[in-house]
Amino acid sequence: MTNEHRGDREDAIVFSKESTRANETPAELWKVLIVDDDQSVHAVTKMVLGNFSFAGKGLNLISAYDEAGAYEAIRTNGDIALVLLDVVMTREDSGLRIVKFIREEMKNRMTRIVLRTGQPGQAPEKKVIIDYDINDYKLKTELTADKLFVTLVSSLRSYDHLATLECNRKGLERIVESSATLFRPKSFHEFIAGVLTQITALMHLGKNALYCRTSGVSARKRDNGFFIEAGIGEYSGETAKSIESVLPPEALSVIELALREKRGVYRENRFVAYFMSANGAENIIYMESCEDFNEWDKNLIGIFCTNISVALDNIYLNEEMENTQKEIIYTLGEIAEARSMEMGHHVKRVAEYSRLLALKTGLSDAEAELVYMASPMHDVGKLAIPDAILNKPGELTAPEYETIKTHAKAGYDMLKNASGQIMAVAALIALEHQERYDGSGYPFGKKGEQISVFGRIVAIADVFDALGCDRVYKKAWPLERVIGHFQAERGRQFDPELTDIFIASIDEIVEIMNRHPD
Repeated sequence: MTNEHRGDREDAIVFSKESTRANETPAELWKVLIVDDDQSVHAVTKMVLGNFSFAGKGLNLISAYDEAGAYEAIRTNGDIALVLLDVVMTREDSGLRIVKFIREEMKNRMTRIVLRTGQPGQAPEKKVIIDYDINDYKLKTELTADKLFVTLVSSLRSYDHLATLECNRKGLERIVESSATLFRPKSFHEFIAGVLTQITALMHLGKNALYCRTSGVSARKRDNGFFIEAGIGEYSGETAKSIESVLPPEALSVIELALREKRGVYRENRFVAYFMSANGAENIIYMESCEDFNEWDKNLIGIFCTNISVALDNIYLNEEMENTQKEIIYTLGEIAEARSMEMGHHVKRVAEYSRLLALKTGLSDAEAELVYMASPMHDVGKLAIPDAILNKPGELTAPEYETIKTHAKAGYDMLKNASGQIMAVAALIALEHQERYDGSGYPFGKKGEQISVFGRIVAIADVFDALGCDRVYKKAWPLERVIGHFQAERGRQFDPELTDIFIASIDEIVEIMNRHPD
């Protein structure tokens, strides 16, 4: 070994004991493909390179004895660093055909190719170098043990540099792609689960994903500490638990440092990203890998975390706007109910009944949440009805009933021009919650599935609560009578499938009613 190699730890050529080689995993070895129809060439090459090691990694020597074997080895090993390739085998140009296969068909520009020939006249060196994308051309007689070592080191160093550049390129490309998804509207939980997946992908660039397992959590600060919002790897399924109850002491010590200094912290194979949003909310992401983080890992993660910080601010802002909108909706709904002397929790109960029915009928979590937030506005049109009619204790006259019926269209008109999905659904519910499945309802006499699923759901929720609670014009009905009414009106006033789901869920419905008494 030369003195210049002794001083360069990264590029050092060393001889390893056979036992060390046997203990290495495929992820720790350079793949070198030997393609030659002479078995003795394989045997000699393996003997000479048996204890070779470069940059701390030994060799995984793969043999192929003809074109077909070479093609199969190349297809099944996408990370071959070097091919030692005979030119003349079953054909005079077998090696050159394999070069074209690697470069043109497999689109592989990274693998280093060294042609070895014992018949230079059949493949002239100058022509081959010019016409084919190879990295070296050697006569077999030239490749002594020393020269083979030199050829291997220069080829592997070149491959390593190209692999690093490619890894960096993919990392930046992934950041650009994933950053676009960060800013799409989504719930906090969807966002944070996606972030963990993206960071894991960044950490696995250039690594064997089976060999290098990654685990981590995202946690959000509550009143009494940090609680896990999403987990990956070893910490999957730990959602809603405190970090102290899940993470090991060495992880908690890194997190404690990050919280104390309010910054990201790297410690060997662990890192913590710290985020504080504009409204003071605190979040952390903790990740651990099988390998230590190098400078490029830190750079990529740092760039990505900058985008995460901006996206978190947007999510918190949207949450704040959504919560404000929800409060406005509840307030308007309660004002409408207050005018009709129904000061209890009618709108809250209807909202919860509606969400339960939405989930039971197979709507998505997002759709169920939408009907939950929009349903309190179902009777907002009552604000347009005179008190004398709205709060009349006795039976309404025909003209008075016609006035009452206008509240559905009035509510729609109040809400239809408001922006946002919640208000749009609220307007639709206000318009349709008095429609009947058989077409005899108002204001437009819609029938069956002409009525939106939101309108059909809230119609059931509203009537159940009206019948099951005291009103100015009546006393609450017993539960058995309420169920009997729904059975009688199945397919007439109410959607038959939703009615069946409602009756099957009556225990949960009653539990909601008992939880929010007037």
